[in-house]
Amino acid sequence: MRYFLELAYNGTKYHGWQRQPNAITVQEVVEDALATLLRKKIAIVGAGRTDAGVHAKQLMAHFDISMPIDETQLVYKLNALLPQEIVITSVREVLEEAHARFDAISRSYIYKVTLKKDPFAFGGSYYVKKTLDLDAMNKAASMLLNYTNFKCFSKSKTDVKTYNCTIMNALWKQEGQQVIFAITANRFLRNMVRAIVGTLLEIGEGKLEIEALHDIIESEDRGKAGYSVPAHGLYLTEVAYPNTIYKK
Repeated sequence: MRYFLELAYNGTKYHGWQRQPNAITVQEVVEDALATLLRKKIAIVGAGRTDAGVHAKQLMAHFDISMPIDETQLVYKLNALLPQEIVITSVREVLEEAHARFDAISRSYIYKVTLKKDPFAFGGSYYVKKTLDLDAMNKAASMLLNYTNFKCFSKSKTDVKTYNCTIMNALWKQEGQQVIFAITANRFLRNMVRAIVGTLLEIGEGKLEIEALHDIIESEDRGKAGYSVPAHGLYLTEVAYPNTIYKK
């Protein structure tokens, strides 16, 4: 039987999602909790991996077990056992062939930028001192929807079969003293969102012209794009699936 776990976490203390031999990760902590409660080693497969320091408001993962489980009780017991930085939102049975990574139809992220020094936003947003041209940043963001190859925003030496992604939405909005970038795509490359945000911030600061974004994307050269913003302002917010994968 296969189940989907829906979870959220503050990534500050963790070296990303994916299990690593010499560093604590979210996947390791959740797998250890499941093993304790279900009394057997459980391997979970995530919808993707977040880098060290990145947060998730929603991430999905699947695991297999030979017997039916009480979904509500498992959520309760996992949350009692897990550290406060990790929360299990739901456990749902899915079709045997459902896959947390391959069946996802879209993924959404936000990136938080703070325009005013704020001790309460320090750990969850990136402080930018300079004045930003939000209109220019949004004009540039809308241009992303016209492209599919985003090699220029991918981490170097990444082993992928394709650099193509379909971006459905990319928009900046202001909320008080914060500007928040929201982006949705069918898939993302490693470091892609952070590199896009860094490039758009350079446009907002007047360091790059809006039209320069065309040349950057078409160059397929990471060195032509802007800097990669810090991880602590990035949040995975949603991983979407077709309803047909769920059993009930």
